[in-house]
Amino acid sequence: MQVRRVVTGHDAAGKSVFVSDGPAPRARVGVHHPGFAEALLWSTSQTPTLPVERKDPTPDVTSFMAEPGGTRFLMATFPPDSVAMSPDFDGAKAFEEHLKGTPGIVERMEPDNPGMHSTDTVDYIVVLDGEVWLELDDGKEVLLKKHDVVVQNGTRHAWRNKSDRGVTIAGILVGARRR
Repeated sequence: MQVRRVVTGHDAAGKSVFVSDGPAPRARVGVHHPGFAEALLWSTSQTPTLPVERKDPTPDVTSFMAEPGGTRFLMATFPPDSVAMSPDFDGAKAFEEHLKGTPGIVERMEPDNPGMHSTDTVDYIVVLDGEVWLELDDGKEVLLKKHDVVVQNGTRHAWRNKSDRGVTIAGILVGARRR
């Protein structure tokens, strides 16, 4: 996934500066999951203190799941569900690829209900392009289209792309504590 990321910060005198302008360092395109792409755009491990350090935190992220008080900013493109239903789709290879590419997320997927998962996060999701169905654990679904927004409050859910083209979403995951 090609995403241009511009990061601002402060110089030694406290003046606003551009710290970086270029491709997101943690971006990938699925090899074993054709049409899947993602980019980790930024991360915080706790409530930030300003000015932030100028060091890019994304290369050191070991889990795409934010810890309580932390955040993750992601973009992802999901191919149509039909891609994973294709006879030549190798689910085991795709799973291994996702384990390496999105640590902390794919481990939460339920093997008996593909795509269904829950996270200890409050997620702000925006559909950037395409459409996707959000399914909850009671089987109810809602269709989301371009510019629709979801506030996902740690509920068990799955994203279902029933269309014939990819859907791209952006999400900010805010780490939370579960009671």
